[in-house]
Amino acid sequence: MNAREQFIAFKTLLFKEVRRFMRIWVQTVVPAAITTSLYFVIFGKMIGSQLANINGYSYMEYIVPGIILMAIINNSYSNVVSSFYSAKFQHHVEEMLVSPMPNYLILLGFVCGGVLRGLIVGLVVTLVSLIFTAPATYNIAISLTVAVLTAMLFSLAGFLNAVFANSFDDISIIPTFVLTPLTYLGGIFYSIDMLPDFWQQVSHLNPIMYMINAMRYGMLGISDIDVSYALFIIVLFVCSLFALSLYVLNKGIGIRS
Repeated sequence: MNAREQFIAFKTLLFKEVRRFMRIWVQTVVPAAITTSLYFVIFGKMIGSQLANINGYSYMEYIVPGIILMAIINNSYSNVVSSFYSAKFQHHVEEMLVSPMPNYLILLGFVCGGVLRGLIVGLVVTLVSLIFTAPATYNIAISLTVAVLTAMLFSLAGFLNAVFANSFDDISIIPTFVLTPLTYLGGIFYSIDMLPDFWQQVSHLNPIMYMINAMRYGMLGISDIDVSYALFIIVLFVCSLFALSLYVLNKGIGIRS
C-alpha cells in the first residue's frame, strides 16, 4: 500500500471507531457528565466545604483535574477493550490482519478512536466542572499533553486487555480489580503529602499518580512530584505499551487460534 492508500485505510478505521461510540452517545458520553456532577456535589460541595484549603486551593478546585483525568482514563480504556474484543469475538479482525493494511495502522486506528472518546468525555466533564468552580488554566499545553498521553496509554492498555481476554467477563476484570483501585489511590481526592512516609513511597509505584499530578500542575500549577519526571514516566509507559501491543498483534497472540 502506498501512503495515500494507508491514509484512507486508517481514516476509514478511525471513522468507524468514532461512529461506533458517537452513535450511542447517550450511553458513552452522558453517563460521565452525570457521574461527574455527583462527584462535585458530594465530594466537592458537601464534604469539601468542611475541609481546609489544599496548597491554596479549595477542595473543589483541587479535585477537578483528577476527576477530569479519571473520566479520560475510564472512557479511553473501555472504548478500545470493548471495540477490539468485539472485533475478535465476531472474527472480523482477521479480515484486517490479512488485508494489506499494516498492523501498526490497525493498532493506531483503535487507539486513536479510544483517545478521541476519552478527550470528548474529558471536555464534557470540564464543562460540567465550570458549573461548580472557576476554570483553572495554569498551563494549557501541559494539560492537553497529559490528557492526550493518558488517553493513549489507557487505550493501549484496553487493547492488550482485549487481546488476552477469552470472554466478555474477562474484559471487566482489569477495570474492576486493577484500574479502579489504582485510579482512586492515585491522589484524585487527596495529596500524597497527607500520607505517612511508607504510603507515600508506595504511592510512587502507582503510575496514575504521575498522570494526576501532572494534570493538576497543568491546571493549578501545583504538584506533589516533579512534573518533568511525571511526563517522562507517562511517555515511557506509552512507548512500552505501544511496542508490546504491536508485538502481540504481529505475532497474532490471543487472536490466531
